[in-house]
Amino acid sequence: MATEKINMPQLGESVTEGTISSWLISSGDHVNKYDPIAEVMTDKVNAEVPSLFTGVIQELSVQEGDTLQVGELMGYIETEDTSDEEAAVSSGQAEEKQGSSEESAGDQSMKKRYSPAVLKLAQEHNIDLEQVSGSGRSGRITRKDIEQLIASGKKPEQTATGKDTEASSSAQVQQPEQAAAQKRPTQSGDSTIPVTGVRKAIAQNMARSAQEIPHAWMAVEADVTELVRYRDQVKDNFKQNEGFNLTYFAFFVKAVAQALKEYPQLNSSWADDQIIQHRDINLSIAVAKDDELFVPVIKQADEKSIKGIARDITDLANRARTGQLTSEDMQGGTFTVNNTGAFGSVQSMGIINPPQAAILQVESIVKRPVMIGDMFAARDMVNLCLSLDHRVLDGLIVGQFLARVKEIVQNISSETTSLY
Repeated sequence: MATEKINMPQLGESVTEGTISSWLISSGDHVNKYDPIAEVMTDKVNAEVPSLFTGVIQELSVQEGDTLQVGELMGYIETEDTSDEEAAVSSGQAEEKQGSSEESAGDQSMKKRYSPAVLKLAQEHNIDLEQVSGSGRSGRITRKDIEQLIASGKKPEQTATGKDTEASSSAQVQQPEQAAAQKRPTQSGDSTIPVTGVRKAIAQNMARSAQEIPHAWMAVEADVTELVRYRDQVKDNFKQNEGFNLTYFAFFVKAVAQALKEYPQLNSSWADDQIIQHRDINLSIAVAKDDELFVPVIKQADEKSIKGIARDITDLANRARTGQLTSEDMQGGTFTVNNTGAFGSVQSMGIINPPQAAILQVESIVKRPVMIGDMFAARDMVNLCLSLDHRVLDGLIVGQFLARVKEIVQNISSETTSLY
């Protein structure tokens, strides 16, 4: 037997801290190696932290809601010093013993330890958690349990008691934030919304970006009439053959990846006493889910076709909206491309995602009258708005980069551009 420390792991390349949103175990519990022991929230992703050892939890040193730096102590575990074969046997025996014990005693000690994801799903679908049987450890209700209930259509709806219980559980999770909110002055009719979860992480990251990075902004207007015509011609056959949509955004992401290869200065990061110019072109894209925002990464985008990029966009967006993104999906971004046009925006200034040096907003494509020669013509126009870190980049190189992106998208057509 030996006592080992449980430390806050590194859950992303640029992640420096994480918040314990929920403990999945208690002191005295037996866990196997790789069993999830906590749900941790960072500014990049929500993730389960696995145990690195097989053994018994001795002590949990921090509470739910506490924020720790990477490497800080979370607790202690008394490990089992056995060979792999013996560990497997003892693990099986422990699970068997625990299972029989739980069956005989009806252990439901974890049933009311709801994670934020479970609470949110239950609230959205009016599910009474008191009437749900959990498949997790000691009766814990997992997100999968709730998703299966929703899919089956047999969800137990809220009763007055159920609502009270859930409200009580929510209050326990959100109590520190609510207490802070109550200290601020409010007027009659005002409501308070606790800043928790991903929203809190976004707020902290964006505040740091605005405070530390000297932002500058530049925009160009591009005529994408031929791009629109080309995409409209092929989108139906593409969807039928490939099984996912061909969006305008895929064309813009490809154009940005190509331009970054030619202007690598924009594919850089600020690192205090040096500028890191990245070899790989890994493009971060923003994906919204309710009031949460995730920024997964298309790896080595310059090596992918428009079809490959469209597939990655669809896959990352679907996994973000179903809570299946991993920390690996969020790591390594070197430049951000944001599809603000999806909301009808025509001009905006993005806040840079540190430590990256720039973010490009692809605005809404709008049909407008444009002077061509001596005649007006209806053309499909789009604004490309770029925010830059002025510590890393100057207007000259950014202007050249934007002009190149504009040139690429204006020359996309059925004659010049292959999807594959």
